[in-house]
Amino acid sequence: MEIRKIIISIIGLGIIAGGYFYWSKLAAIEKPQRPKQEKTIPTVFTKTVANTTLPVQITASGNLSARDRIEIYTEVQGIFEYSSRSFKPGVYYNSGETLLRINSDESKASLRSQKSAFYNQIVTILPDLQFDYPEAFDKWKNYANAFDMDKPISELPEITNEKEKLFIAGRNIPSAWFNIKNIEERLSKFNVYAPYNGILIEANVDKGALVRPGQKLGEFISPNVMELEVAVNSAYSEFLKVGNTVQLTTVDGTKSYAGKVSRINNLINPATQTIQAYIRVSGKGLKEGMYLEAQLNAKEITDAFEISRKLLVGNQQVYKVQGDSLFLATITPVHFTENTIMVKGLEDGELVLDKKLPGAYNGMKVKIYEN
Repeated sequence: MEIRKIIISIIGLGIIAGGYFYWSKLAAIEKPQRPKQEKTIPTVFTKTVANTTLPVQITASGNLSARDRIEIYTEVQGIFEYSSRSFKPGVYYNSGETLLRINSDESKASLRSQKSAFYNQIVTILPDLQFDYPEAFDKWKNYANAFDMDKPISELPEITNEKEKLFIAGRNIPSAWFNIKNIEERLSKFNVYAPYNGILIEANVDKGALVRPGQKLGEFISPNVMELEVAVNSAYSEFLKVGNTVQLTTVDGTKSYAGKVSRINNLINPATQTIQAYIRVSGKGLKEGMYLEAQLNAKEITDAFEISRKLLVGNQQVYKVQGDSLFLATITPVHFTENTIMVKGLEDGELVLDKKLPGAYNGMKVKIYEN
């Protein structure tokens, strides 16, 4: 047993000695050194500050509508019997052409009946005038002789004294004259004429249809002059003036037009705190309902510089480049647009970032991109 223990101990010491010797050899082997990574310095795009006077533009949008438009209603009843052209949406009418004519045979017959009765009244009073008011006889006789059933009724002869006035009124002459004048006026409402060169954009009846008083028959516009209604922040109301030039563009930016502010509504919308401005514009390709964007010049800001809104750090700082490092500069924002901001506080000639640098910090080493 003693010999066995001695053998085991000797083997254990040999293993330990061999392990130590092997570890010493490994430690003596020189480990390869990892190459040191060089620190990458980001390249930045910059722009040189040049303070100047910048125009403040208000961006607004809206739909075009015709400045001149009429909604066609009827005040009389009858059958729609005639139009100078096809009474359909999109049809062009020249000024003075008949938009529609309603059958007026019944009213014409009533007018002739009233005129005939009136003429008989005039003729009936002539003998009495000749004997009782001889000074008035000739003018009333001439009036009767010139009376024409097919022409609008003429004004009554001038009455020169009180007795003649009472005599004429006693025979209901003025009352009958006014009844005829009323029928003539009503008869004129059976015809509707185009007030200017324009296009019918809505037609609610067809020829042969019965129309009733108060019924809307259609809508007529002039395509030559359009208006764009836009909502403008009330804060800029003092800068908006009638006559200001406005640049208008289509949504896709392919077409642009020059317009002018034609009128301004002084009423402020209590919900949106905006006022309505109306821009008059004309040109080829403009259509009712077309959507346009407007750029209105409101005022000018002096000694200011315009940068991208993405470059703003916090609310009042931007990065500028001095030497090979970034430094935060405090600025004063004076006007925001959709994509840019006008600022004060930068000196002419200073370099500021032109594109946002991810992970930028104060004192960061950079190099400037040179084209």
